[in-house]
Amino acid sequence: MRPSLMRSASQLLRRRRSYSSASGQPERKVAILGAAGGIGQPLSLLMKLNPLVSSLSLYDIAGTPGVAADVSHINSPALVKGFVGEDQLGEALEGSDIVIIPAGVPRKPGMTRDDLFNINAGIVKNLCTAIAKYCPNALVNMISNPVNSTVPIAAEIFKKAGTYDEKRLFGVTTLDVVRAKTFYAGKANVHVTDVNVPVVGGHAGITILPLFSQATPSTNALSDEDIKALTKRTQDGGTEVVEAKAGKGSATLSMAYAGAVFANACLKGLNGVPDIVECTFVQSTVTELPFFASKVKLGKNGVEEVLGLGELSDFEKEGLENLKGELKASIEKGIKFANEN
Repeated sequence: MRPSLMRSASQLLRRRRSYSSASGQPERKVAILGAAGGIGQPLSLLMKLNPLVSSLSLYDIAGTPGVAADVSHINSPALVKGFVGEDQLGEALEGSDIVIIPAGVPRKPGMTRDDLFNINAGIVKNLCTAIAKYCPNALVNMISNPVNSTVPIAAEIFKKAGTYDEKRLFGVTTLDVVRAKTFYAGKANVHVTDVNVPVVGGHAGITILPLFSQATPSTNALSDEDIKALTKRTQDGGTEVVEAKAGKGSATLSMAYAGAVFANACLKGLNGVPDIVECTFVQSTVTELPFFASKVKLGKNGVEEVLGLGELSDFEKEGLENLKGELKASIEKGIKFANEN
């Protein structure tokens, strides 16, 4: 990567930062579990570029030494180590401030996020058992799908270990926000870097509810039909990529970017940067459901405040009611798996 490109990537991840990272910043260790996979590799690259990361720990069941060697040659400050196999998982995790989990199998054509459940649920359970043992105070960023179920699984595993802190467990739904921003900007003909769109609910199909009525900058250029189409496209964004890749992959690059954006927000929160707000799937009382994605203020202990939904349009109110049944079932499926296996 040319230096100018590296600087551009770093600047993108540093946006909204209010102070220099050149010196005096806390030492921060980030571990990526599943670092040799389709999401893990570009995510490892992006986290290596992040100036807030001092130590980058890359773990997978195979292939990690090569990924670590490759990424370690990039001339940015983070020190990179690769770990492979279960016997090295503890060393990979020890001392981590943030653990990002993209581990698991990707979606394939015709496969729903629910189809991923049996494989990925077991992977998540094993990894969270190790997190509870080796870095119980880390912020855990769950990417492994189905997030609507894997986050509740993680919560139950941490409860069993006596280490659960609802402020430190996040389902990464940032890709839904990234897509909503991109699609809205294209349709409304506004500059994408100025756009913000909250996305609430969950992280699969109809449980993804973009709140275009709260989008900024606001516009009168979009009809009700436009809003419905943008909502559907945001909900089906993963399928759009799977189909476009003709069965040879899923949304790995955009997901890696979204994961890096959210991890960066968590790092800034840990470091005391004020007013860091991102949408994420967390333990919540915003609705009657035990977990829900909404805007969350991040701070030195993870979740500082779970923010409300704000004013919804009639279309969004209907979408909210429609998603609750599916999201409730996914949450309960995760809890049941964690307690029966």
